[in-house]
Amino acid sequence: MAAFAPQGEEKRLVEALQKAGLRLTPQRLAICRYLVNTDEHPTAQEIHRVLKEDFPSLSLATVYNTLETLVSLGAIHAVGDAGDDRVHYDADITPHINLVCIRCHRIIDVPHEALSHLEEEAAARSGYRILGARLVYYGLCPACQRLESEKEKHGSTSVAA
Repeated sequence: MAAFAPQGEEKRLVEALQKAGLRLTPQRLAICRYLVNTDEHPTAQEIHRVLKEDFPSLSLATVYNTLETLVSLGAIHAVGDAGDDRVHYDADITPHINLVCIRCHRIIDVPHEALSHLEEEAAARSGYRILGARLVYYGLCPACQRLESEKEKHGSTSVAA
């Protein structure tokens, strides 16, 4: 059996786990692989639910501990809650804007070149070693706006004068 050789972003996460002194178990490697292969911003519970099928012994504590280690090293970001009281995670650590829908709780990334300049300026002015940043806008996604518009349209037609 060939040794596991992660590539690119997955390798970056695996190296962070090694730096933290964590054993590279199949479960931890699967968490890293899942994070870099999704454009969603999963919660620990979502990652656990998906990976549990292939790794029945995977505990929710392992998922949380792995995510917390990766966040503490700046390898991933904890986006915070999306109005659903659950922390979402993002393996894309390049400067970008997160757009959060307050109704369906979907989070999307919007790249923005100016953010990397802001990060450099903040580091230069403060002396901080920046591990990450988060710029989040909250609103309604196009799908939820359509639903809201349809509800208003149907609600106004059913009102008797």
